[in-house]
Amino acid sequence: MDLTIVAVYTICDDFLIAEGHQEHPLAKMSDAEVMTTALVAARYFGGNQHTACAALKTLGYIPNMLGHSRYNRRLHRVSAMFQTLFEYFAEVFIAENPNHIYSIDTYPAPVCDNIRISRSRLYQGEAWRGKIASKHRYFYGLKVHLMVTEAGHIVEAFFTPGSFSDVRGLRCYRFDLPPGSVVYADRAYCDYGVEDALQAAGVRLKPLRKKNSKRQDPPWEVYLQQTYRKRVETSNSLIEQLLPKSIHAVTAQGFELKLFLFIIATNIKQLFT
Repeated sequence: MDLTIVAVYTICDDFLIAEGHQEHPLAKMSDAEVMTTALVAARYFGGNQHTACAALKTLGYIPNMLGHSRYNRRLHRVSAMFQTLFEYFAEVFIAENPNHIYSIDTYPAPVCDNIRISRSRLYQGEAWRGKIASKHRYFYGLKVHLMVTEAGHIVEAFFTPGSFSDVRGLRCYRFDLPPGSVVYADRAYCDYGVEDALQAAGVRLKPLRKKNSKRQDPPWEVYLQQTYRKRVETSNSLIEQLLPKSIHAVTAQGFELKLFLFIIATNIKQLFT
């Protein structure tokens, strides 16, 4: 854990310097320390910021730790920087993915148990009710859309309401990939229009075909599709290992920030294991 904490702080500090980020000259706790605390909380403490603050102060890593309320305000002030940091990671992982093979899938992120839906204050409405087809059950919250490399590193992630279908979410991916890249997906991503548009841009989308599909693939390609799809399922499992039973948040913005921190922490976990 010690090595990871030092490495995360170094990454955050160098990143902010590279971005030309300016801080208040009287600030006792730097924004790099704020970002480090948030990422350490997601990596080791189930997203519990209060516990992470106490641990880093006790261990002497951040002796000038802010109080819980002030820390939360500082964290939300730099929340946009986490997206940029994630994109920096993505550029590195794409450059280190020589075979240009990627996989996409979704992951449910419920905000509450089904019995508490009527009392949910973070999200309200049927748009947030989704279904986990593999488990034959419904959930209420967000759907996380992921794209991972052949090695399992997450290079693209975004959130949609739970009712968002996978094929609809397919149109939200940026597909900012090198020419010649191949993206594997499951049967829910069959969209000939998107497939043809990506083909014209030099990116091949290879979803598993439905039985009534007009574009059937040979058996050897079906085998490759099933093999490479396991990468994204492994990344889903790694995120699930870090997630607590429920993410504590009082606003939708706070819930989404914590969820995004778990995604970055998953990449960090793979870097230092």
